[in-house]
Amino acid sequence: MKTTISKVSNFVGQEVTIGAWLANKRSSGKIAFLQLRDGTGFIQGVVVKEEVEEDVFAKARAITQETSLWVTGTVREDDRSPFGYELAVKNIEVIHESVDYPITPKEHGVEFLMDHRHLWLRSKRQHAIMKIRNEIIRSTYQFFNDNGFVKVDPPILTGTSAEGGSELFHTKYFDDDAYLSQSGQLYLEAAAMALGRVFSFGPTFRAEKSKTKRHLIEFWMIEPEAAFVEHDESLEIQEQYVSFIVQSVLKNCKLELNTLGRDLSKLENIKAPFPRITYDEAIEILKKKGINDIEWGEDFGAPHEVAIAEEFDKPVFITHYPAKIKAFYMKPDPKRPEVVLCADLIAPEGYGEIIGGSQRIDDLELMQKRYEEHHLTGGSYEWYLDLRKYGSVPHSGFGLGLERTVAWITGAEHVRETIPFPRLLNRLYP
Repeated sequence: MKTTISKVSNFVGQEVTIGAWLANKRSSGKIAFLQLRDGTGFIQGVVVKEEVEEDVFAKARAITQETSLWVTGTVREDDRSPFGYELAVKNIEVIHESVDYPITPKEHGVEFLMDHRHLWLRSKRQHAIMKIRNEIIRSTYQFFNDNGFVKVDPPILTGTSAEGGSELFHTKYFDDDAYLSQSGQLYLEAAAMALGRVFSFGPTFRAEKSKTKRHLIEFWMIEPEAAFVEHDESLEIQEQYVSFIVQSVLKNCKLELNTLGRDLSKLENIKAPFPRITYDEAIEILKKKGINDIEWGEDFGAPHEVAIAEEFDKPVFITHYPAKIKAFYMKPDPKRPEVVLCADLIAPEGYGEIIGGSQRIDDLELMQKRYEEHHLTGGSYEWYLDLRKYGSVPHSGFGLGLERTVAWITGAEHVRETIPFPRLLNRLYP
Protein backbone atom coordinates (compact mmCIF):
# COMPACT_ATOMS: atom_id res chain seq x y z
CA MET A 1 0.00 0.00 0.00
CA LYS A 2 1.52 3.30 -1.11
CA THR A 3 0.87 6.21 1.27
CA THR A 4 2.39 9.37 2.75
CA ILE A 5 3.87 10.03 6.17
CA SER A 6 0.93 12.24 7.14
CA LYS A 7 -1.46 9.30 6.61
CA VAL A 8 0.42 6.45 8.31
CA SER A 9 -1.91 6.59 11.33
CA ASN A 10 -4.49 4.91 9.08
CA PHE A 11 -2.20 1.89 8.56
CA VAL A 12 -0.97 0.84 12.01
CA GLY A 13 0.17 -2.78 11.85
CA GLN A 14 0.12 -2.77 8.05
CA GLU A 15 2.90 -2.75 5.49
CA VAL A 16 3.18 0.44 3.44
CA THR A 17 5.51 2.00 0.88
CA ILE A 18 6.50 5.65 1.17
CA GLY A 19 8.43 7.81 -1.27
CA ALA A 20 10.86 9.79 0.88
CA TRP A 21 14.19 11.52 1.26
CA LEU A 22 16.76 10.69 3.92
CA ALA A 23 16.93 13.74 6.19
CA ASN A 24 19.45 12.21 8.59
CA LYS A 25 20.50 8.86 10.02
CA ARG A 26 22.39 7.21 12.84
CA SER A 27 23.49 3.65 13.43
CA SER A 28 23.85 1.67 16.61
CA GLY A 29 25.53 -1.64 15.94
CA LYS A 30 22.92 -3.85 14.35
CA ILE A 31 20.23 -1.15 14.06
CA ALA A 32 20.03 1.81 11.68
CA PHE A 33 17.72 4.72 12.41
CA LEU A 34 16.63 6.62 9.31
CA GLN A 35 15.01 10.05 9.61
CA LEU A 36 12.71 10.15 6.63
CA ARG A 37 10.73 13.03 5.13
CA ASP A 38 8.29 13.14 2.24
CA GLY A 39 7.00 16.73 2.29
CA THR A 40 3.95 15.83 4.36
CA GLY A 41 5.96 15.09 7.50
CA PHE A 42 8.88 13.33 9.16
CA ILE A 43 9.04 9.76 10.45
CA GLN A 44 11.76 7.49 11.80
CA GLY A 45 12.47 4.29 9.91
CA VAL A 46 14.07 1.52 11.99
CA VAL A 47 16.18 -1.05 10.16
CA VAL A 48 17.14 -4.10 12.25
CA LYS A 49 19.91 -6.19 10.71
CA GLU A 50 18.44 -9.51 11.81
CA GLU A 51 15.02 -8.69 10.33
CA VAL A 52 16.00 -7.67 6.77
CA GLU A 53 18.00 -9.01 3.86
CA GLU A 54 21.72 -8.35 4.08
CA ASP A 55 21.72 -5.96 1.12
CA VAL A 56 18.88 -3.91 2.67
CA PHE A 57 20.86 -3.34 5.85
CA ALA A 58 23.94 -2.48 3.79
CA LYS A 59 21.88 0.14 1.91
CA ALA A 60 20.61 1.57 5.19
CA ARG A 61 24.18 2.01 6.42
CA ALA A 62 25.43 3.47 3.13
CA ILE A 63 22.70 5.86 1.96
CA THR A 64 23.60 9.52 2.12
CA GLN A 65 21.70 12.59 3.27
CA GLU A 66 18.89 13.68 0.91
CA THR A 67 19.05 10.52 -1.19
CA SER A 68 15.55 9.82 -2.52
CA LEU A 69 14.07 6.42 -1.69
CA TRP A 70 11.14 4.05 -1.81
CA VAL A 71 10.89 2.69 1.72
CA THR A 72 8.67 -0.26 2.59
CA GLY A 73 7.87 -1.26 6.15
CA THR A 74 5.27 -1.85 8.84
CA VAL A 75 3.71 1.12 10.62
CA ARG A 76 3.75 0.91 14.40
CA GLU A 77 2.87 3.29 17.18
CA ASP A 78 5.74 4.83 19.14
CA ASP A 79 5.06 6.98 22.21
CA ARG A 80 8.67 8.21 22.25
CA SER A 81 8.25 9.90 18.89
CA PRO A 82 6.78 13.43 18.69
CA PHE A 83 4.94 12.18 15.61
CA GLY A 84 3.61 9.11 17.44
CA TYR A 85 4.55 6.51 14.82
CA GLU A 86 7.59 4.87 13.28
CA LEU A 87 8.29 2.53 10.39
CA ALA A 88 9.79 -0.93 10.85
CA VAL A 89 11.67 -1.03 7.55
CA LYS A 90 11.65 -4.17 5.43
CA ASN A 91 13.02 -2.90 2.12
CA ILE A 92 14.79 0.15 0.64
CA GLU A 93 14.98 1.10 -3.02
CA VAL A 94 17.24 4.00 -3.96
CA ILE A 95 15.67 6.35 -6.51
CA HIS A 96 18.49 8.89 -6.78
CA GLU A 97 21.65 9.14 -4.74
CA SER A 98 22.51 12.51 -3.23
CA VAL A 99 26.25 13.20 -3.08
CA ASP A 100 27.89 15.86 -0.88
CA TYR A 101 24.66 17.56 0.20
CA PRO A 102 25.83 21.02 1.32
CA ILE A 103 23.58 21.54 4.38
CA THR A 104 24.77 19.09 7.00
CA PRO A 105 23.54 18.69 10.61
CA LYS A 106 26.34 21.01 11.78
CA GLU A 107 25.81 24.75 12.33
CA HIS A 108 25.81 26.99 9.25
CA GLY A 109 25.87 30.77 8.95
CA VAL A 110 22.75 32.66 7.92
CA GLU A 111 24.21 33.88 4.62
CA PHE A 112 25.22 30.34 3.68
CA LEU A 113 21.72 29.08 4.48
CA MET A 114 20.13 31.92 2.52
CA ASP A 115 22.36 31.18 -0.47
CA HIS A 116 21.04 27.62 -0.26
CA ARG A 117 17.44 28.57 0.52
CA HIS A 118 16.22 26.17 -2.16
CA LEU A 119 17.69 23.35 -0.03
CA TRP A 120 17.26 24.89 3.43
CA LEU A 121 13.50 24.64 2.94
CA ARG A 122 13.87 20.87 3.39
CA SER A 123 14.91 21.17 7.05
CA LYS A 124 12.49 20.27 9.82
CA ARG A 125 12.33 23.84 11.15
CA GLN A 126 11.66 25.43 7.77
CA HIS A 127 9.15 22.71 6.95
CA ALA A 128 7.26 23.52 10.17
CA ILE A 129 7.21 27.26 9.42
CA MET A 130 5.92 26.69 5.87
CA LYS A 131 3.19 24.33 7.13
CA ILE A 132 2.04 26.96 9.64
CA ARG A 133 2.12 29.63 6.91
CA ASN A 134 -0.10 27.38 4.82
CA GLU A 135 -2.53 26.92 7.71
CA ILE A 136 -2.76 30.68 8.20
CA ILE A 137 -3.60 31.06 4.51
CA ARG A 138 -6.14 28.20 4.60
CA SER A 139 -7.88 29.57 7.69
CA THR A 140 -7.85 33.09 6.20
CA TYR A 141 -9.91 31.89 3.25
CA GLN A 142 -12.21 29.99 5.60
CA PHE A 143 -12.78 33.00 7.85
CA PHE A 144 -13.59 35.46 5.09
CA ASN A 145 -15.66 33.00 3.05
CA ASP A 146 -17.66 32.11 6.17
CA ASN A 147 -18.24 35.80 6.91
CA GLY A 148 -19.58 36.82 3.53
CA PHE A 149 -16.44 38.28 1.94
CA VAL A 150 -15.81 37.77 -1.78
CA LYS A 151 -12.25 37.17 -3.01
CA VAL A 152 -11.17 39.88 -5.47
CA ASP A 153 -7.79 40.11 -7.20
CA PRO A 154 -6.50 43.69 -7.60
CA PRO A 155 -3.80 44.39 -10.21
CA ILE A 156 -0.13 44.09 -9.40
CA LEU A 157 0.83 46.63 -12.07
CA THR A 158 -0.69 50.02 -11.27
CA GLY A 159 -0.49 53.56 -12.57
CA THR A 160 -0.59 55.13 -9.11
CA SER A 161 0.62 54.71 -5.56
CA ALA A 162 -1.83 53.58 -2.88
CA GLU A 163 0.07 55.17 -0.03
CA GLY A 164 2.00 57.98 -1.67
CA GLY A 165 5.70 58.49 -1.14
CA SER A 166 8.72 57.29 -3.05
CA GLU A 167 8.94 53.65 -1.96
CA LEU A 168 7.74 52.35 -5.31
CA PHE A 169 9.22 50.02 -7.90
CA HIS A 170 8.98 51.80 -11.23
CA THR A 171 8.68 50.01 -14.55
CA LYS A 172 7.76 50.90 -18.10
CA TYR A 173 4.31 49.87 -19.32
CA PHE A 174 4.77 50.19 -23.05
CA ASP A 175 4.78 53.99 -23.47
CA ASP A 176 3.49 54.72 -19.96
CA ASP A 177 4.91 54.57 -16.46
CA ALA A 178 3.75 51.85 -14.07
CA TYR A 179 4.53 50.67 -10.56
CA LEU A 180 4.50 47.40 -8.68
CA SER A 181 1.61 47.50 -6.24
CA GLN A 182 2.17 48.66 -2.66
CA SER A 183 -1.39 47.68 -1.79
CA GLY A 184 -4.60 46.60 -3.49
CA GLN A 185 -6.69 48.78 -1.20
CA LEU A 186 -7.90 51.45 -3.64
CA TYR A 187 -9.13 48.80 -6.06
CA LEU A 188 -10.73 46.85 -3.24
CA GLU A 189 -12.71 49.92 -2.24
CA ALA A 190 -14.15 49.95 -5.76
CA ALA A 191 -14.90 46.24 -5.51
CA ALA A 192 -16.60 46.72 -2.13
CA MET A 193 -18.97 49.23 -3.72
CA ALA A 194 -19.97 46.45 -6.13
CA LEU A 195 -19.83 43.35 -3.93
CA GLY A 196 -20.27 44.64 -0.37
CA ARG A 197 -17.52 42.77 1.44
CA VAL A 198 -14.34 41.74 -0.36
CA PHE A 199 -10.80 40.61 0.39
CA SER A 200 -7.61 40.05 -1.53
CA PHE A 201 -4.54 37.95 -0.92
CA GLY A 202 -1.49 38.67 -2.98
CA PRO A 203 2.06 40.00 -3.25
CA THR A 204 2.94 43.62 -2.57
CA PHE A 205 6.19 45.49 -3.06
CA ARG A 206 7.93 48.22 -1.10
CA ALA A 207 11.18 49.79 -2.32
CA GLU A 208 12.11 50.53 1.27
CA LYS A 209 15.84 50.38 1.96
CA SER A 210 15.46 48.68 5.31
CA LYS A 211 17.52 45.84 6.73
CA THR A 212 15.47 45.16 9.87
CA LYS A 213 14.21 41.72 10.86
CA ARG A 214 10.63 42.91 10.20
CA HIS A 215 10.98 44.08 6.58
CA LEU A 216 10.84 42.35 3.22
CA ILE A 217 10.91 43.94 -0.22
CA GLU A 218 8.27 41.55 -1.54
CA PHE A 219 5.64 40.34 0.91
CA TRP A 220 2.06 39.07 0.95
CA MET A 221 -0.94 40.96 2.24
CA ILE A 222 -4.47 39.99 3.21
CA GLU A 223 -6.61 43.06 2.57
CA PRO A 224 -10.35 43.04 3.42
CA GLU A 225 -12.61 45.98 2.59
CA ALA A 226 -16.27 46.30 3.59
CA ALA A 227 -19.10 48.68 2.66
CA PHE A 228 -21.40 49.96 5.42
CA VAL A 229 -18.79 49.09 8.06
CA GLU A 230 -17.49 51.81 10.35
CA HIS A 231 -14.38 52.00 12.53
CA ASP A 232 -15.49 50.04 15.62
CA GLU A 233 -17.04 47.22 13.61
CA SER A 234 -13.86 46.96 11.55
CA LEU A 235 -11.83 46.48 14.76
CA GLU A 236 -14.19 43.67 15.78
CA ILE A 237 -13.67 41.93 12.42
CA GLN A 238 -9.90 42.29 12.80
CA GLU A 239 -9.74 40.77 16.29
CA GLN A 240 -12.09 37.95 15.33
CA TYR A 241 -9.97 37.18 12.27
CA VAL A 242 -6.65 37.16 14.13
CA SER A 243 -8.14 35.03 16.91
CA PHE A 244 -9.48 32.60 14.32
CA ILE A 245 -6.19 32.05 12.52
CA VAL A 246 -4.22 31.64 15.76
CA GLN A 247 -6.68 29.09 17.13
CA SER A 248 -6.68 27.26 13.77
CA VAL A 249 -2.89 26.96 13.90
CA LEU A 250 -3.10 25.65 17.48
CA LYS A 251 -5.67 23.06 16.43
CA ASN A 252 -4.08 21.89 13.18
CA CYS A 253 -0.33 22.53 13.59
CA LYS A 254 0.49 21.48 17.14
CA LEU A 255 3.26 19.13 15.96
CA GLU A 256 4.88 21.95 13.95
CA LEU A 257 4.59 24.40 16.86
CA ASN A 258 6.25 21.84 19.15
CA THR A 259 8.99 21.30 16.55
CA LEU A 260 9.70 25.05 16.76
CA GLY A 261 9.62 25.02 20.57
CA ARG A 262 6.79 27.58 20.57
CA ASP A 263 5.21 28.47 23.93
CA LEU A 264 1.65 27.31 23.26
CA SER A 265 0.22 29.03 26.33
CA LYS A 266 0.96 32.44 24.79
CA LEU A 267 -1.00 31.52 21.68
CA GLU A 268 -3.85 29.90 23.59
CA ASN A 269 -4.44 33.30 25.19
CA ILE A 270 -5.05 34.98 21.81
CA LYS A 271 -8.81 35.31 21.80
CA ALA A 272 -11.01 38.34 21.11
CA PRO A 273 -11.59 40.94 22.38
CA PHE A 274 -8.22 42.69 22.23
CA PRO A 275 -7.28 45.76 24.31
CA ARG A 276 -7.59 49.17 22.65
CA ILE A 277 -5.65 52.32 23.45
CA THR A 278 -5.49 55.65 21.67
CA TYR A 279 -2.36 57.17 20.20
CA ASP A 280 -2.50 59.69 23.07
CA GLU A 281 -2.53 56.88 25.64
CA ALA A 282 0.31 55.13 23.83
CA ILE A 283 2.42 58.29 24.11
CA GLU A 284 1.64 58.41 27.85
CA ILE A 285 2.71 54.76 28.27
CA LEU A 286 6.04 55.50 26.59
CA LYS A 287 6.64 58.58 28.74
CA LYS A 288 5.91 56.61 31.92
CA LYS A 289 8.43 53.99 30.80
CA GLY A 290 11.05 56.71 30.41
CA ILE A 291 11.01 56.66 26.60
CA ASN A 292 11.14 60.32 25.69
CA ASP A 293 12.51 60.26 22.14
CA ILE A 294 9.06 60.72 20.61
CA GLU A 295 6.61 63.62 20.68
CA TRP A 296 2.94 63.86 19.81
CA GLY A 297 2.56 63.90 16.05
CA GLU A 298 5.47 61.55 15.32
CA ASP A 299 5.01 57.98 14.15
CA PHE A 300 6.06 55.02 16.27
CA GLY A 301 9.15 53.03 15.41
CA ALA A 302 9.80 49.40 16.23
CA PRO A 303 11.22 50.10 19.74
CA HIS A 304 8.13 52.13 20.62
CA GLU A 305 5.75 49.40 19.44
CA VAL A 306 7.65 46.78 21.41
CA ALA A 307 7.56 48.89 24.57
CA ILE A 308 3.81 49.44 24.24
CA ALA A 309 3.14 45.75 23.53
CA GLU A 310 5.01 44.78 26.73
CA GLU A 311 2.08 46.17 28.71
CA PHE A 312 -0.33 43.58 27.25
CA ASP A 313 -0.50 39.80 26.85
CA LYS A 314 -2.63 40.02 23.70
CA PRO A 315 -2.35 42.04 20.50
CA VAL A 316 -3.26 45.66 21.21
CA PHE A 317 -4.99 48.19 18.96
CA ILE A 318 -3.51 51.69 18.88
CA THR A 319 -6.22 53.97 17.49
CA HIS A 320 -6.71 57.60 16.48
CA TYR A 321 -3.31 58.53 15.09
CA PRO A 322 -2.62 62.13 14.03
CA ALA A 323 -3.98 62.73 10.53
CA LYS A 324 -0.71 64.25 9.30
CA ILE A 325 1.22 60.97 9.66
CA LYS A 326 -1.43 58.75 8.06
CA ALA A 327 -2.63 58.19 4.49
CA PHE A 328 -4.79 60.73 2.66
CA TYR A 329 -7.86 58.47 2.50
CA MET A 330 -8.37 57.95 6.26
CA LYS A 331 -11.52 59.50 7.74
CA PRO A 332 -11.02 62.17 10.41
CA ASP A 333 -12.69 61.67 13.76
CA PRO A 334 -15.77 63.96 13.61
CA LYS A 335 -15.23 64.82 17.29
CA ARG A 336 -11.54 65.59 16.81
CA PRO A 337 -10.53 66.18 13.17
CA GLU A 338 -6.78 66.30 13.85
CA VAL A 339 -6.83 62.51 14.39
CA VAL A 340 -8.23 59.81 12.11
CA LEU A 341 -10.43 56.76 12.62
CA CYS A 342 -7.63 54.25 12.21
CA ALA A 343 -5.84 51.54 14.13
CA ASP A 344 -2.61 49.59 14.05
CA LEU A 345 -2.69 46.15 15.65
CA ILE A 346 0.55 45.47 17.53
CA ALA A 347 1.44 41.83 18.15
CA PRO A 348 2.84 40.78 21.53
CA GLU A 349 6.35 39.43 22.19
CA GLY A 350 8.09 42.17 20.21
CA TYR A 351 6.73 41.41 16.74
CA GLY A 352 5.34 44.87 16.09
CA GLU A 353 2.56 45.96 13.77
CA ILE A 354 0.76 43.18 11.92
CA ILE A 355 -2.34 45.10 10.80
CA GLY A 356 -2.97 48.65 9.67
CA GLY A 357 -6.50 49.78 8.93
CA SER A 358 -8.98 52.63 8.97
CA GLN A 359 -12.40 53.90 8.11
CA ARG A 360 -12.10 55.55 4.70
CA ILE A 361 -13.23 59.05 3.78
CA ASP A 362 -16.65 58.78 2.13
CA ASP A 363 -17.37 62.51 1.69
CA LEU A 364 -16.68 63.87 -1.80
CA GLU A 365 -15.82 67.40 -0.73
CA LEU A 366 -13.36 66.25 1.92
CA MET A 367 -11.70 63.78 -0.45
CA GLN A 368 -11.30 66.55 -3.04
CA LYS A 369 -9.60 68.64 -0.38
CA ARG A 370 -7.26 65.73 0.44
CA TYR A 371 -6.44 65.41 -3.27
CA GLU A 372 -5.33 69.03 -3.33
CA GLU A 373 -3.29 68.69 -0.13
CA HIS A 374 -1.48 65.60 -1.45
CA HIS A 375 -1.14 66.86 -5.03
CA LEU A 376 -3.28 64.07 -6.45
CA THR A 377 -5.10 66.24 -8.95
CA GLY A 378 -3.86 64.33 -11.99
CA GLY A 379 -6.07 61.98 -13.99
CA SER A 380 -4.60 58.83 -12.43
CA TYR A 381 -6.80 59.13 -9.34
CA GLU A 382 -10.04 60.32 -10.95
CA TRP A 383 -11.57 56.84 -10.87
CA TYR A 384 -11.00 56.66 -7.09
CA LEU A 385 -12.78 59.98 -6.64
CA ASP A 386 -15.75 58.53 -8.55
CA LEU A 387 -16.40 56.19 -5.61
CA ARG A 388 -17.40 59.28 -3.59
CA LYS A 389 -19.52 60.72 -6.43
CA TYR A 390 -21.84 57.80 -7.11
CA GLY A 391 -23.57 56.32 -4.07
CA SER A 392 -20.85 56.81 -1.46
CA VAL A 393 -21.27 54.91 1.81
CA PRO A 394 -19.30 54.51 5.06
CA HIS A 395 -16.69 51.82 4.54
CA SER A 396 -13.58 50.47 6.23
CA GLY A 397 -10.72 48.11 5.56
CA PHE A 398 -7.37 46.86 6.73
CA GLY A 399 -4.28 45.00 5.64
CA LEU A 400 -2.52 42.16 7.47
CA GLY A 401 1.10 41.41 6.62
CA LEU A 402 1.35 37.65 6.26
CA GLU A 403 5.07 37.26 6.95
CA ARG A 404 5.07 39.32 10.16
CA THR A 405 2.05 37.32 11.33
CA VAL A 406 3.80 34.03 10.54
CA ALA A 407 6.89 35.25 12.41
CA TRP A 408 4.81 36.07 15.49
CA ILE A 409 2.83 32.83 15.53
CA THR A 410 5.88 30.62 14.88
CA GLY A 411 8.26 32.61 17.08
CA ALA A 412 10.68 33.14 14.17
CA GLU A 413 13.31 35.79 14.83
CA HIS A 414 13.39 37.17 11.29
CA VAL A 415 10.78 37.42 8.53
CA ARG A 416 13.25 35.93 6.04
CA GLU A 417 12.30 32.49 7.39
CA THR A 418 8.57 33.05 6.91
CA ILE A 419 8.43 33.19 3.10
CA PRO A 420 9.80 30.47 0.79
CA PHE A 421 12.20 32.72 -1.15
CA PRO A 422 12.69 36.08 0.61
CA ARG A 423 13.51 39.24 -1.27
CA LEU A 424 15.66 41.49 0.90
CA LEU A 425 17.57 44.71 0.30
CA ASN A 426 20.72 42.73 -0.50
CA ARG A 427 19.19 39.50 -1.77
CA LEU A 428 17.58 38.52 -5.06
CA TYR A 429 19.02 34.97 -5.12
CA PRO A 430 17.94 32.21 -5.34
